[in-house]
Order: sequence, then structure tokens, then C-alpha cells
Amino acid sequence: MFEIQSSTYLKPKPFNWQIEGQRYATLAKKAGRFRILVVGRANAGKTTILKKICNTTNDPDIYDIAGKKIDPSNIEPTTGRGAHNIANEMIFQSNPGFIFHDSCGFEAGGVDELEKVKHFILERSQEKELRNRVHVIWYCIPMNDSRPITNAEIQFFSKIRTGKVPVIAVFTKCEGLELQAIEELQNSQQLSYLDALHGAPEYAKKYLQNTHQVLKQYKYAPQGHVYLQEMEKLITDCQELVKCTSSVLDTNALQALFISTQQVSLEISLKYATKKILDLKIKKPNDRILSVSYIFKSIMDYFPYWLVCLLVNSAFTQVLLYC
Repeated sequence: MFEIQSSTYLKPKPFNWQIEGQRYATLAKKAGRFRILVVGRANAGKTTILKKICNTTNDPDIYDIAGKKIDPSNIEPTTGRGAHNIANEMIFQSNPGFIFHDSCGFEAGGVDELEKVKHFILERSQEKELRNRVHVIWYCIPMNDSRPITNAEIQFFSKIRTGKVPVIAVFTKCEGLELQAIEELQNSQQLSYLDALHGAPEYAKKYLQNTHQVLKQYKYAPQGHVYLQEMEKLITDCQELVKCTSSVLDTNALQALFISTQQVSLEISLKYATKKILDLKIKKPNDRILSVSYIFKSIMDYFPYWLVCLLVNSAFTQVLLYC
């Protein structure tokens, strides 16, 4: 438990919401936005996942390297021709804190596509400023395909060294695996429909695990993995992807940037905000006194969107702080 300075508690220093709002804005400007490279075939459900992460059903705005908005009709994502470029930035208005890059056309697994992705990752990893780097890579693999691991995946995880940029294997469209398992069990083991139905969940689970094990054998295996299903439904979310992403980031700064940007999981924000305070007490065990103001500022680093809400009604928040 923390000991709170009695002077701070009984006579709290006035909390200037305007100043604190400017402080968070300055931090956000310095750190930039969280940048994600999304890799995968055209049918991997990438756009659906990004919309879930950003809590929207609308398509993103797309900007070129110069920051000029691109007309979506000029882009041919399937062929990779026209205005599409891996360096283009996709930004959803519902959460502009994320910048996404899409490696459209990579499903072919050809030399040209592989080199473009490799060059982009290398170029971004060498950027001096944090704001311009790619912070994480989501490699989406659709599990409704008869061959989920194709030459594209083999080439990527065998030949592309991402350095300090972690890669997460996102296994998408897992909802159809049980139906496939029923059919497979009936055909290969001559089971009745009811017996196949009973054994399908375990069979599908092993299939997923085996697919993941295949990726682990390659030189540049993913650092994390998640299984997603039924992303088209309104009731589903990407909390597991959020948790996995936050766990593979190697610096507190990147963790804080990602967690404060995502709006999917309140649980993960609470977890890391609490961890920050506990870590401070571990590092400075003799410093037993933390002010309410300091604790509040530290926690709110992970809740910038809540801060905006609080700024709207500072009178109400002042009451909360003084109670």
C-alpha cells in the first residue's frame, strides 16, 4: 500500500486541466502515432481487423508519402498496380492515433513483392525518430484456406529479418475450422456425424497448434500469435490481439504509446497503469510517499482519451479529486 502525503491529501494542489492537457499533447507529439505494418493475402481479413481495432465500420483515409490524401478509386489492392504503395498511410478517423501500412500484393510470394516488404521494414527500422518507425508487424494468415502456410509465409519468415520490430502471427477466420474438422474426421476416420461433431473442437485446436508450430521452425519466427474468429460479427473484438501486441513490445515507451492509443481493452490499460506505479515502488522502495497528483498523472498516461473526457467537465473532476 502507498502512503500519501497528508498535506497533498488534505490540501491538494489545484490540478490545472489546461496545463495537463497541453502536457499530454506535447508527449503525444513527441512520440508520434503508433505505426503498424499489416502483411497478408487479400482474403486474410486485414481490413476487418483494423476496423475492429479502431472501433469503426468506415473505410480509412489513405495518404501518400507527402501527406496528400489519395482517392481510394485510384488504388488496386488486389494487383498492386496504380496508386498503391506500401509506404502509403491508412488512418481511420475514429482513431487517428494509429497509422497502418498494407503490403498489398504480397500474397504472390514473388521476389519483387518480398524485396519491397524487406526494403520498407529495413528503411523504417533505421529511422532516427520513433514517430517514423514501424513499431509492430501483424502477419495475417487466413485459416479458411486449404493451405494456410503458403510460399509467401515461408519466404517471409525464412528471409526477412525485422530486427527490433516484433512480428505477430494473426491467424484469422478460425470459425470455419470445426466444420472442416467434422468433414475431415468423417472422411479420414470413418466417424459418424455425431462422433465427428464431438471430436471437432479438439481436432481444430490441434490443427491450429500444428500450424503455429510450422512457423516456429523458420529462422525469423513470429514473437507472438493470436487466433481470431467471427470478426465480421458486432459482438467480437480484438482484445487478444491488443494483449499480445502490448506483450511483445520491448520498451516501456512503445508499450505506453500502444496502450494509450488503443480503445479496445480497458483491462489492458488498467493493468499497465497499475504496473507502472508498482514498478516505481520496486525501484525506489525507500521512497514511500507518492502524491495523489503524481499517481494520477502516471496513470492517465495510459488513458489519454479519458483525459479528454475529463477536460470537458473540469468542475466534476475537481470534486472527484478533493473527495
